[in-house]
Amino acid sequence: MYSPTLLTQVGFEPDNYLRGCKWSVDGTKVLTATNENKFYVYDFPLDVDTQSNISEMRHSRVISETGGVYDYCWYNQTSDPSSCSFLTTSKDNPIHNWDANTGQLLSSYRAYDQMDELTAAYSLCYSLDGTKIYSGFKKMIRVFDTNRPGRECQSRPTFAGKVGGQGGIISCLAPSPQGNLYAAGSYSRSIGLYYEPQGEAVFVFEGQQGGVTHIAFSPDGTKLFSGGRKDPEILCWDLRKPGQILYVAVRKVETNQRIYFDLDSTGRYLFSGNHDGMVTVWDTQQPPVKLRPDTDFVLESFQEFRAHNDAVNGISLHPTQPVLATSSGQRHVPSLDDDDEDLPSDTDSDQENSLKLWLCK
Repeated sequence: MYSPTLLTQVGFEPDNYLRGCKWSVDGTKVLTATNENKFYVYDFPLDVDTQSNISEMRHSRVISETGGVYDYCWYNQTSDPSSCSFLTTSKDNPIHNWDANTGQLLSSYRAYDQMDELTAAYSLCYSLDGTKIYSGFKKMIRVFDTNRPGRECQSRPTFAGKVGGQGGIISCLAPSPQGNLYAAGSYSRSIGLYYEPQGEAVFVFEGQQGGVTHIAFSPDGTKLFSGGRKDPEILCWDLRKPGQILYVAVRKVETNQRIYFDLDSTGRYLFSGNHDGMVTVWDTQQPPVKLRPDTDFVLESFQEFRAHNDAVNGISLHPTQPVLATSSGQRHVPSLDDDDEDLPSDTDSDQENSLKLWLCK
């Protein structure tokens, strides 16, 4: 069983809540986005096995966008810290490629609608080999060549008239470890599997109670995990039998906010944030149980710990070290009493916008 120890943390101003956190592929940096449309890059020492704590976190770079953040991801093909970069997409902006060391804008990838007006991607990810950028739009996936910035791209409709397919906004994307397949989640609650090199849809299925906000493949590529808006269930799909749910992992998600989950490098342990500040851990090697004859199999959690005093929206496991990054915060609606300075706010103690690193051993 994991025994998490807090290594270090950094807090943010009230109302500047975080929007997830993600480790770079080499584990030397952790990236987070905030409600103020900024990205913070933090450097991280590679060996923390003998350390009980790390000095106070200080960002090495801050990068600003002009619109609300939709999605971001690290370039997945570099083990050289000097060439670390990441993609961002935000409202009314093209996809931007940033140098994580200098903060310099390296390149832009622009998508245009039928009126030849710039349109922003809602989601993005690299292909497994890093040569393509998949980007999600309404009923559309656009694919850019990583080495050819600009407006040239391949447009792949996900929904077509009587044929059907995947409607709504493509809200999340993930490449399969097997390389020739990628998955797309939609706010219409559907998940699509697409084969390369042409991106043909091979299967579209539904099961989430809310719009899909996050998807992740198991390391061996045989399973796909998905989570949704206002949906307490993480679904584990058996890709050897597409559309079949192996089991459900139950968490607390009470808003439309994206609540991330992540698997460790072996695929055994599944971590997820919760709306109430807890982190839940499941052992995927344990057999799921059927609580009622008319329900799906449920994978019962084997550990839970309090990580924050607010919604844990970000979960990211270090690629080589037993270190977990978590981020917190959400939009809080002021109560009627907040205008009276003499009255304490009931929500102050429940607000926490922070990034934390945990040693899990």
